[in-house]
Amino acid sequence: MTQEELKKNVEKALEEIRPFLQSDGGNISLLSIEDGTLVKVQLEGACTNCSVNQMTLKSGVEMTIKKYAPQIEQVINVEA
Repeated sequence: MTQEELKKNVEKALEEIRPFLQSDGGNISLLSIEDGTLVKVQLEGACTNCSVNQMTLKSGVEMTIKKYAPQIEQVINVEA
């Protein structure tokens, strides 16, 4: 999978997740993909100070991204 294909797949995963985050007043942005295995995102809006955002990140976001791009090993949130 090329870098461009990988980015498209990660964006597809984020599009799948985004409505759930938006329904709670939040959002998510892709910041970067490093070494083809690490995805950096930024949780936005209500998600920035939500007490369950790490759980959301690991169980929801990371799991969905791995469904579209299995080579991704880790997803981390970069705080603003």
